Amino acid sequence: MDRDERTGGGIGAQASCLRVSVPYSTTRRQDVCAPISIKGLYTERGAPEESNVPKNRSKFVSALIIGALLLWICSAGIAASPAARFSVDVWGTEEGLPQSSVIAMAQTQDGYLWFGTLNGLVRFDGLHFTVFDESNTPGLSSSRIVKLFEDSKKNLWLGTETAGAALIKNGRVTSLDLGRGRRGGMLKAICEDSVGAVWLYTADGELARYQNEKVDVWNIGGGEGRAVIAEKSGLIWVGADRSLFAIDAKAVRGSTPLPVVESVQVNKLDFLLASKTGGHWRLVDGAIQKWVEHRLEKNWVYPWPAGTFVTSACEDENGNLVVGALKGNLAVGTLAEGLFLFDADGKATCLTTNQGLSHNSVLSLHADKEGSLWVGLDGGGLNRVKRQIFQTLNESLSLTVQSVVEDAKGDLWFSSNHEIDHLKNDILERFPMNRFYVRPLLVDKSEKIWAGTYVGLFRFDNNSFQRVRGTETISWEISALHQDRKGQIWIGTQNGLVRWNEAEPKLFTTREKLSSNLIRAIADDAEGNLWIGTERGGLNCLRDGKFTSFQQTNGFPSDNISSLFEDGEGVLWVGTFSSGLVRFQNGKWTHYTALDGLISNGIDYIIEDGLGFLWIGSNTGLMRVSKKALNDFALGAADFIPCRGFGKRDGLPASECTLGSQPAACRTLDGNLWFPTIAGLASVNPAEVRSNPNPPPVIIESVKIEGQEQNTNGIHGRILDAIIVPPGKEHLDIQYTSLSLANPTRARFKYRLEGHEKDWINVGNRRVASYTKLPPGEYRFQVTACNEDGVWNQTGSALAVTVLPPFWRTWWFIVAMAILLLGLIVAIVHFISTQKLQRQLEGLRQQQALEKERARIARDIHDQLGASLTQVSLLGEMVESDKDSPGEVEAHARQISQTARETSHALDEIVWTVNPSNDTLDGLINYICKHAQEY
Repeated sequence: MDRDERTGGGIGAQASCLRVSVPYSTTRRQDVCAPISIKGLYTERGAPEESNVPKNRSKFVSALIIGALLLWICSAGIAASPAARFSVDVWGTEEGLPQSSVIAMAQTQDGYLWFGTLNGLVRFDGLHFTVFDESNTPGLSSSRIVKLFEDSKKNLWLGTETAGAALIKNGRVTSLDLGRGRRGGMLKAICEDSVGAVWLYTADGELARYQNEKVDVWNIGGGEGRAVIAEKSGLIWVGADRSLFAIDAKAVRGSTPLPVVESVQVNKLDFLLASKTGGHWRLVDGAIQKWVEHRLEKNWVYPWPAGTFVTSACEDENGNLVVGALKGNLAVGTLAEGLFLFDADGKATCLTTNQGLSHNSVLSLHADKEGSLWVGLDGGGLNRVKRQIFQTLNESLSLTVQSVVEDAKGDLWFSSNHEIDHLKNDILERFPMNRFYVRPLLVDKSEKIWAGTYVGLFRFDNNSFQRVRGTETISWEISALHQDRKGQIWIGTQNGLVRWNEAEPKLFTTREKLSSNLIRAIADDAEGNLWIGTERGGLNCLRDGKFTSFQQTNGFPSDNISSLFEDGEGVLWVGTFSSGLVRFQNGKWTHYTALDGLISNGIDYIIEDGLGFLWIGSNTGLMRVSKKALNDFALGAADFIPCRGFGKRDGLPASECTLGSQPAACRTLDGNLWFPTIAGLASVNPAEVRSNPNPPPVIIESVKIEGQEQNTNGIHGRILDAIIVPPGKEHLDIQYTSLSLANPTRARFKYRLEGHEKDWINVGNRRVASYTKLPPGEYRFQVTACNEDGVWNQTGSALAVTVLPPFWRTWWFIVAMAILLLGLIVAIVHFISTQKLQRQLEGLRQQQALEKERARIARDIHDQLGASLTQVSLLGEMVESDKDSPGEVEAHARQISQTARETSHALDEIVWTVNPSNDTLDGLINYICKHAQEY
């Protein structure tokens, strides 16, 4: 819906009619089934500058007639409190129920709701149904479940239509041979006594006691079996249709006769219910009685006609009685069936299809810890009934309320498109404004009532709204009215900001450096700053006659401001059209959006309740946010804002709040808050709005590997706590849930995979964690959740995850490969070392051969040269001795010369042999040829 539609700018004049207070509000329709207080008898005043509308006195008579008629209806015996307002949510087969008759109901300690239907046992987490029947649950002998109960050991007991009773323990179903095969053997009641024994009672009077896996059975007379209950005192009450008696649970011994301590004969017993506070309730002989320690504390007459069949009963969170009934015969009429809610004084409120129930025949009831009442219906599926927080001003229903204010007398004034209404002492006085389209209202310090319209400014004078003299030049659409601390009135229009002064009004526009002329909101602070929110111009601050603008161009989150509010601590809160909420304190801006926890980024108006909460109107509902949470976020102490959202199911006439007028909402002298919406005006006492203190249980429901479901959180008692991922599988999905049944869509989760992720990951309301290509190893998946009020489950839930490696990453494969590699390295080292040693040995051999050769050469030289030198020496001696014989000397000389040449030739041969350059074939051939030639 665009802005013009939400502000109601195009809606025609509202027709004048009588409206009466409707005592119930539902998600489907609104009607009455009990006395209604006649409120809002109104008169109409003349429209300003238009023809007057005469008082419609006939409507007073009509109201009296209607009231008398409704009082006559009340005389049938069903009384209802006019203030009782409830919302009803419905689940049927379209939402996942296997069958539309919810016969039995129980909430187990883990937080799940369980339902018995004719097509199976159903588990419910607030969003999704899981069905267990004969086809998918081994041991379950019948899908027609008529009774449910959980004992203190977390075992789930169920009764079937004809297949007897069964016990679900640690995920396994065990059948008990009790009532099997008999139509009259259907289980009617189950309870647990003070010593831990479970008692079961069938319709044909068979009473059984189960303890330590042993079953003792007694056949009880006295008519059809109705109930067996256990008081806190230790007494067990057994009721048939015409009698009831008490048993001392501690005195029961095996199958011996029952130790009856008290017996009562009655004409007709309808129901027995153990009270949470001690004692029990009896619905007997047309009376509702509360007995505590043999003392009758309460005794009320049935508020339904005779013949009505009581099917179920429970106590709500306050200990008040709730009774479900269905019609006993055709002559009774529709008021003989439905839901009856009693207060502490015995006054009953009746809920039927007229108040939103999907069917009038109630079969089962349960009140959970969070204050919701769950109703199982015959053919109507599952209903959730919640007491509404907000009260709707019935005179405003169907009106697009723009602004609401309170004067010093406590009277309420509110504007809609074409009228201004004045509510005083439950009498409504209406002032039609016809074509003027009323927007904001303002009560100034002198108690004057101001009204801004599409065509200018009006004020309440002489019992009517008149155009303010001197404002002829301000004939533009007015969106905001504000009186500052000095008493100065400021007017926000589509053509600029006006400072109102009877003598000389002052207009500020873009000529005076205002960033935009479209003014949407005005506020001032203790420092004397005037804050102006504009459309398409951001936020402006007027100080000492000068404007300072904050826009997207200089870092401000938005240029379109919808609302401004300064709280009691001097913090300025700025609402935007579509960019969330902005906080300003000590020169620091903090920006909040839906990603941080808000339910919407479109802010319509802001108000505080004096209890530490901001209430913020938006296009998708009303928000309540703790200022402490907002401040912690601004200081960096938190990364998320718990935000409670309210809508039609909480009693608002519409989930969409009104945009375009400032002021819009108001806080009255009695502490109540009033909120305008597009369909009427609603109020709430903020002190009565209780936060949900219950941390939601968190459960891991299933695991999928490569899209194939590997394991699930099976039937009751079977907890999923470990999973193994086979080798080669890369995609792991872990599905979890939280059991916050009051508002499951506002639950918020965070998780981490310990060993893979260091920090927690906030995922909002997403209920599955996905991982791909996890390295092999041991991990621990942890998940936790908070409820709609930000209360976290500190324990959460955990799942051991083992990712198996492929065979080439297993320890034995790695060890084998390591050994093989080590062997290969040793072989290579051995080979290299051996080759090196062989090379060294070869080198030694070569060196040895060389040494031998050198030795040989040395010997040859020694032998050759030695012999030659010896010969020369001897010849020399001979020359010396034959010096006197010249012939001999000459012969000796020739011989010496010959010996020297031979010695020199031998040396040449030796030198040629040892010279490496001659180690060639050519060298050898040349040498041989030379030698041959010489030879």
